[in-house]
Amino acid sequence: MKTKKIPLRKCIGCQTQHPKRELIRVVKNKEGEIKVDFTGKANGRGAYICPKLECFELAHKRDAFSRALEAKVPEEVYEALKKELLHGE
Repeated sequence: MKTKKIPLRKCIGCQTQHPKRELIRVVKNKEGEIKVDFTGKANGRGAYICPKLECFELAHKRDAFSRALEAKVPEEVYEALKKELLHGE
């Protein structure tokens, strides 16, 4: 029996590999809009982060989202992500 391969992604905060489904995705679409993708299926360039506040703080401090998405990330995206992380804890 063949086991299904679980896609792994690297958290841009702590730099560790995790199964894609355990991470939160932030995506930049063709129009250049940047938003939090809760489905993980939105088209565009994605950056993944652990659902932990420490990883978010690290990534925000290092401006990792802007580098990963190759665009300036608006403050409201950071706020939406932080709100989601605080709500999830």
